[in-house]
Amino acid sequence: MKLLGLAFAGIVAIAALATPAAAASDDYLTIQLKDGPVVVELMPQAAPKHVAQVKALAAKGAYDNVVFHRVIDGFMAQTGDVKFGKQGSPSFNASRAGTGGSDLPDLPAEFSKTPFERGTVGMARSQSPNSANSQFFIMFDDGPFLNGQYTVIGKVVSGMDAVDKIKRGDGSNGEVTNPDKMIKVAVGKK
Repeated sequence: MKLLGLAFAGIVAIAALATPAAAASDDYLTIQLKDGPVVVELMPQAAPKHVAQVKALAAKGAYDNVVFHRVIDGFMAQTGDVKFGKQGSPSFNASRAGTGGSDLPDLPAEFSKTPFERGTVGMARSQSPNSANSQFFIMFDDGPFLNGQYTVIGKVVSGMDAVDKIKRGDGSNGEVTNPDKMIKVAVGKK
């Protein structure tokens, strides 16, 4: 009986090691959209510098009222230009939204094996892999052609129905006239 108890305790210990740890409450972003909240589970283990920067910007309200300046049906919705894309700020410029970042430094790429699937959140960048700053995008559909080319920072765990309702772009590169915006972005589940 004692041997059976030890074997059972060993199995429980192994199972506990195999179970992924729950994300810390500050490893979530809640993005309030016009159609409801979107909760993103962040992945600091895959992209620690990018996640830390996004959390810092969200914590100081930098993402509040930032527009989705580039939205391509069947692909993704891009936002996060806190310099030119923040409605109501003195620097807001709809024609320049998507060309700015934040006052924080650009980040070196943190590519991982995490695939770009529906709901994946990735960092936007220029041609340089080490140019991500504040902009990010949410995938409407799978995008395996992005795998290993862009930094994954998280995955939508609830509210994808609100993401699906983001106004699509009508320009040649997904530019949006009268775009939707992130009303409020907070660290944690709200």
